Amino acid sequence: MVKQARHGWVLMLAIALFIGHSSFAQTDSLAIPSSRLGTTVSLSAVTVRAIAPERFLAGQKLQRIDSTTLLQFRFGSLTDLLTLNTPLAFKNYGPGQLATVSFRGTSANHTAVLWNGININQPNLGQTDFSTLPVAGFDKLAVQYGSSASAVGSDAVGGSILLGSTPGWQSGIRATLGLQLASFQNNQTQLGLRYGATLGDSWKLSGKTFAYRNQFNNAYPYTERQHYFLEPSTTAQRGFIQDLYFLHKSGRQLSINTWVTDNDLIITPQDTIARERTRTQSARLLATYEANRMTFRVGWIRDVLDYAKGNFNTPSHTETERLISRAEREFQLLSGTNRQLNLRVGGEWSHYRTRTDGYGGQLIQEDRGDLYALLRYQTTRWLVSANIRQAFVTRFNPPITPSVGAEYQLVQRDRFKLTAKGSVSRNYRVPTLNERYWIDLGNPNLLPESGLNFEGGLAANTPLSDRINLTTELTGYHNRVDNWTYWNPTNNYHVENLQLVVARGIEFTTNLTYVQNNWRAGLRLGYALTRSSQERAYDAYSQDVIGKQLVYVPLHTGTLNTYVQHGQTRLSVQMQANSRRYITFDNTQFFKGTTLTNVLLEHTARWHSVPVRIQGQVNNVFDALLIGVKRNALPGRNWAINLIINFPSL
Repeated sequence: MVKQARHGWVLMLAIALFIGHSSFAQTDSLAIPSSRLGTTVSLSAVTVRAIAPERFLAGQKLQRIDSTTLLQFRFGSLTDLLTLNTPLAFKNYGPGQLATVSFRGTSANHTAVLWNGININQPNLGQTDFSTLPVAGFDKLAVQYGSSASAVGSDAVGGSILLGSTPGWQSGIRATLGLQLASFQNNQTQLGLRYGATLGDSWKLSGKTFAYRNQFNNAYPYTERQHYFLEPSTTAQRGFIQDLYFLHKSGRQLSINTWVTDNDLIITPQDTIARERTRTQSARLLATYEANRMTFRVGWIRDVLDYAKGNFNTPSHTETERLISRAEREFQLLSGTNRQLNLRVGGEWSHYRTRTDGYGGQLIQEDRGDLYALLRYQTTRWLVSANIRQAFVTRFNPPITPSVGAEYQLVQRDRFKLTAKGSVSRNYRVPTLNERYWIDLGNPNLLPESGLNFEGGLAANTPLSDRINLTTELTGYHNRVDNWTYWNPTNNYHVENLQLVVARGIEFTTNLTYVQNNWRAGLRLGYALTRSSQERAYDAYSQDVIGKQLVYVPLHTGTLNTYVQHGQTRLSVQMQANSRRYITFDNTQFFKGTTLTNVLLEHTARWHSVPVRIQGQVNNVFDALLIGVKRNALPGRNWAINLIINFPSL
């Protein structure tokens, strides 16, 4: 009966995708639900472009990173930005080395990273190296907290990182040159072009071309810090991004997005025996066509990973390709002055091809599909979403993942607005290709990791005066993940569905801003309590880890960002503090808590009518001892000088 019911709703969804509707106006309220900003709901009609999964995740916490913050971290990776602006915990192996995230007490495999709506996690490993994601390559960045499997799909167990590109329809050509000179003989170069033009009487063109080169030589003047060894390494990063948008006067739009990366990491390069080289190359191509309420998308992603130790001439080689296609349609079921009801239905199909030495060199192929329906209802006080998704994977059986969320404005006054929110969602993760196909150790019969996430909170907005504004948000969550896969050392590291992990916690953020004439100031404070532990004994040896905090997940995390600006000069202080991080499952060994403090001074001047932005930054101002995953010290106090030249429109 369950299987028949599943097939029934899948068939209905597929039919609904292609059934027409009398209305052609795709309308929606604010892209960010007002409860997340603390402002009055506006139901004015706007055009919703491309994939916006957060629109259908009412009741969940969403943090959008503003353009000023993106500019400040222009020469950084996503690791740097998210470390100082979110409660996410990173496992950092060293400067320019692997950096993976722990989102709300989950593992690196439990975070979906979306680029223009497509999950770009490396499918063999099931994760993304955040050190390879440059902040300057994206126009939009948002952090979606909590399970969003019903809207995003696999991997979105702890949360999602949303990276996006946006067109700018201003005519002309504008060029930007960015240069960085930093400590330890590190340097970066960036070159970007933005352009727009009218093509005949009916079309407009918008484009962005961006290239970057990062060289991290990490020539440290010391070999150890407080008896912790500094691991030498070099990293060469190269990347190219090309975005093209074509807009017809009728509203139809065609977009083409390309992103090519090359990351070459060498650890201990002077030691010809122990040295290690990891080179990852990715090519991503995406084409999207939008007409009225229909969206069609096709994509191709190729990931190459070469690893060698000692002798670099014979690396272990992994090559994976994905062909992606997606179709979506949005229906406006109800439209009025004070209420709207929208339904988005869609389907996605992907074909995977991978060949790696670890699979015996054989070609592995599989197909993956998704069918989903996303419902959104909004009034002047209510925002409600109800979603459902069913995934299909070759030789695998993922569960149905529904979710329900709601936001309600408890108080709507000129000087005070208070919104309550909550959501319940089921989540899942398809095991990685390594977990399923690795010779001898992999397990093709693994069960999907399946969990249940509860979340609730309050958001308030209080204008204290005409110049001062205060926003505050408090969120609590409980995320239970069963069948968590584990490379079991007691069984010769075979992969098994063994663990039951429960992550629960509280997150608090407050933001105070001040504006008067040419003066601006702000203070953003964040705190997170993250309790994540194994709650089921799967053998005699696991008794000692029951109820213990997961490794590398700090119980307490705090961030403090403050700035003062006068005219074109701005001084910012960025801080992040972590409590101790355990490095053994029984919690007997740990790294002490740390506090990282960065200072950034920036000024924009004009040189022959050309805006020039100069940034001087000091990282780790107080020379705190930070320890990487391999128990090696990270560098102490260091500096960087950044120069950004914005050439006028041609």
